[in-house]
Formats: sequence, structure tokens, C-alpha cells
Amino acid sequence: MTTRGISQSVETDTADEDELPVRSGEPGNVVIKWMTTTDHKTIGTLYLVTSFAFFCVGGILALVMRAELARPGLQLISNEQFNQAFTMHGTIMLLMFATP
Repeated sequence: MTTRGISQSVETDTADEDELPVRSGEPGNVVIKWMTTTDHKTIGTLYLVTSFAFFCVGGILALVMRAELARPGLQLISNEQFNQAFTMHGTIMLLMFATP
């Protein structure tokens, strides 16, 4: 009779552990937490994500310029847009990706 009581209590304990935890807080709290953090690991993660995002933007600009220069004449962008893309690519890659 004692073993039956123990097994029943074990079953109820495992049933409580199987329940999913209840979420607390508002959905936007995660963004606010990440943007106002002072934790060095979170800041490092944000730093890497931001640097990779600027690397992707600069890479897309480089691909557009290479596609324009693949053949003679205008294919994708005008001369003025090419100059703007060249300047933006250089600025992004030097200041936003390579320097940090």
C-alpha cells in the first residue's frame, strides 16, 4: 500500500513537469531588452548581426556594379546611379563593415 502511494505521487509530479511554461510579458519587450542592454554578450551579438547586415548591403551594391560593368553600355543603372552606388558601397564597406 505504501508503494502505491509513492507511485501515484511520482505520476502527479511528472505531470506537472510536462506542462509548458506560461509566457510572461509583452511581445515588444524583447526588442526593448535587446536595444537597452548592457550585457557584453548581447552587445557582441548585436554588433555581429549589424556588421553582417551592412556586409550584405555592400555586397548587393557590388553585385549591381559588376552586373553593370559585365557588358558595354547601360544595362541596369544610369551613370549617375552607378556613381552613387560606388560611393555608397565604399562608405558602407569601410565605415560600417571593415572599421568596427
